[in-house]
Amino acid sequence: MAAACSSASIVEYFGGEDGYRCGYCKSETGNLSYGMWAHSMTVQDYQDLIDRGWRRSGKYVYKPIMNQTCCPQYTIRCQALHFQTSKSHKKVLKKMLKFISKGDVSKAGGGEEPMDAHIEEVVACDFPYQGEAHAAPSELNPLSQWITHSMDHTEKVENEDEDPGGTKEAVNVPEVGSSSPQISAAEGTAVPGGASHSAKAGHAPPKPGQGADLSKPPCRKAKDIRKERKLQKLLQNQMCKAEGSQLQAGDQLSLLQNSKSKANQPKSIEEFIFASLPEDAQHKLEVRVVRSSPPSSQFKATFQESYQVYKRYQMVVHKDPPDKPTINQFTRFLCDSPLEAESAPDGPECGYGSFHQQYWLDGKIIAVGVIDILPYCVSSVYLYYDPDYSFLSLGVYSALREIAFTRQLHEKAPELCFYYMGFYIHSCPKMRYKGQYRPSDLLCPETYIWTPIEQCLPLLERSKYCRFNQDAKAVDAGGLQELGRVRVLHKRTVMPYSVYKRRRKGPSDEASVRQYASLVGQACSERMLLFRS
Repeated sequence: MAAACSSASIVEYFGGEDGYRCGYCKSETGNLSYGMWAHSMTVQDYQDLIDRGWRRSGKYVYKPIMNQTCCPQYTIRCQALHFQTSKSHKKVLKKMLKFISKGDVSKAGGGEEPMDAHIEEVVACDFPYQGEAHAAPSELNPLSQWITHSMDHTEKVENEDEDPGGTKEAVNVPEVGSSSPQISAAEGTAVPGGASHSAKAGHAPPKPGQGADLSKPPCRKAKDIRKERKLQKLLQNQMCKAEGSQLQAGDQLSLLQNSKSKANQPKSIEEFIFASLPEDAQHKLEVRVVRSSPPSSQFKATFQESYQVYKRYQMVVHKDPPDKPTINQFTRFLCDSPLEAESAPDGPECGYGSFHQQYWLDGKIIAVGVIDILPYCVSSVYLYYDPDYSFLSLGVYSALREIAFTRQLHEKAPELCFYYMGFYIHSCPKMRYKGQYRPSDLLCPETYIWTPIEQCLPLLERSKYCRFNQDAKAVDAGGLQELGRVRVLHKRTVMPYSVYKRRRKGPSDEASVRQYASLVGQACSERMLLFRS
């Protein structure tokens, strides 16, 4: 669990916004969401928010209005510790190994792109930044300079109510070809390293009658079946011998089961990623973890190179005009983050917060995965890459590296064991590839309970909007219970909503505050500060 930080989350809620263009079905006004601007946010608050269907794009945090939006977006997480590589995943990992070791540039299977990126950029570049002007900088910045000094006054204000509410820099991640996942420090700091990106650049949509069937177990290799049959024949021959040192029946069964276990045990992603390479390997790949907010010195030093990769990616993959992917857009969308940098004795060495994972090939950046490291997960935000290397299926490869990274962080931070892939959109065939990262769960949009995706798919085939929790009596256990305990920031003073309500002049804003508290949940509404002018 992340240590408590000295500052608090400050958010400015906008309510349900008018429909805007959908990046998936292309509806001009069908995409509907709730939104708020996060001036600052603790990693625990953001963890709790994404577990209630929220997601950030830069400093804008939004939640699709699931029963109204044209393409319902379900939060999806992969159980990283139990991840099973599929046949197509192994092909991508082997392709990278062949390229690194032999320079093989086979183009087969390349060209995947992070389809999830379309809508997030629409959100990031259209509406949210208008919200910054709602609050004067003098009202909010820097909170850390006055919030801790005003706590005595805050407590006095809260007590008026009868029911008071109560940096590390850069890291080199193990290179492809390392014999073991050792971590080498950069700039004198060792940090768990690992991978990149949001499963955003996923597989091409499966053709009818093809692709992974999530309701069935992975296919077994023919050679494994042959090994098993050979062993069974050997055991049968031994049992038929009249003399000699026969195996006891129990030993025979144990040997057979052990052999089956070894034969059927799939290779882990680490065995592919950290496989030994020949001394004369053609290329060198390393992944560096650099803190993006607040920016580390290495992040600043590589900013221009990273931006140029993003610009080429947007122009080639998303067909943006040369003047559109500006440095300002790049910064707001992929570098700015409301998350406070935090650390804890039982947390990852790199700390919690927002990071860029830079993929360096032979001394130059070829891809960047934008991620958030939170108390219970690694959350992918975006991936962009040099289009010249699309043949390496970098979207899939980086997602697998991020899963490996999550497992690596888990060794130091036991509670951190999930990999959040953003949104799963069943109504958009190109977005279904995320379901191939197994085992994974989808978040029920009504009760916020995680449900295995295998149980969700039949429901989604019948209706694009579904309640996954089949217990009809189940409700949102973390929902709003006491509106008066919602924390408000008003005129540079923190107070519960019950006190603010008595002091406020003008028309009532109770409906808006109630909606906000219902969406973020009681726990977050009591920790975060809702800015009211």
